[in-house]
This record gives sequence, structure tokens and C-alpha cells, in this order.
Amino acid sequence: MSVPSAPHLYAIALGSNRPGRAGPPRAVLRAAVAALSELGAVRAVSPIVETAPLGPSARRFANAAALVAIAAPPDAVLAALKAIEARFGRRPGRRWGARVLDLDLILWSGGAWVSPGLVIPHPAWRTRDFVLGPLAAIAPNWRDPVSGRTVRQLARPCTGARSGYVRGRVGP
Repeated sequence: MSVPSAPHLYAIALGSNRPGRAGPPRAVLRAAVAALSELGAVRAVSPIVETAPLGPSARRFANAAALVAIAAPPDAVLAALKAIEARFGRRPGRRWGARVLDLDLILWSGGAWVSPGLVIPHPAWRTRDFVLGPLAAIAPNWRDPVSGRTVRQLARPCTGARSGYVRGRVGP
């Protein structure tokens, strides 16, 4: 796969349900957006929403989405996201457990991407209201390269039952 010569737009999902050095989860997400600006130009950031945890964690999540223009291929962006998570105190652990910061690469303007350890679009993004809701707020017309449906179309059937996304519970 070729390395992008000009910046590509990346859709990144952000989540936190444990306080970190930056403060409570909402503050962690705001600080994470600032860290994303080190990778490229942050073009848009959704409101932060509260969601029920997925899996065994008992703590509610703060979730958001950001669009960032980055002049690097997806595998390099993933490595940079993992480095940011580590800088914020994320440690390997139980899947879906409490975490200071979770950054997921959801979409990129180059379409689909498959490499060892990375698949874009994110394999589960179409079923996660806590990703679709915030992403629809900033990129409603972005088309899924697999289904051809827009983020708005994919988010429309979201009822909150799949992920605990609570419409109307937003904040800075």
C-alpha cells in the first residue's frame, strides 16, 4: 500500500471512563484532542456524550469523535494513537475494562485499508451508537467504503439499546 503524500482525513473515536493526569474523563478527552493536534490539523470535534459501558466495566464512558488531517498512512497513525494512549496512562489490560483513554481509528479518506493489526473501517463501528452518534455530529455525509451508506444513515437506526448511547446527554 502506498504512503499518502498529502494529508488524509481520519475519523477517530475517543473514549474515557477513568480519571487520568488530565482530570476526569471529559477533561481527558479534551486533552486527547490537543494531543491529536500534534499529529495533524484537527478539523472537527463532536460534543462529548455519556454512554453506558460495553462489557464488564461498571464506569460510564465519556465518548467523542474527531476529524484530523494527517500526512501519514493508517498504520503509522495507529502507532501514533497507541503512543498517545500510553502517554495518558493507558496500560494493556482486560478488554472493555476501565481505561483512561481509548483512541480508535474508524475511517480514513483513502477508503478501506487492511494490514496486520489494522482494518479500516473499524470492524465494529457500524454497531456502536457511542461511535455513530458523535461521528454523525461532525461527518454526517461521510460514506462507509464498504456499505456505501452515510454515517447519518447508519446512525439513524441507533436507539441506544446496543451501546447505552444517551441522546441529549452532551457537553463540552
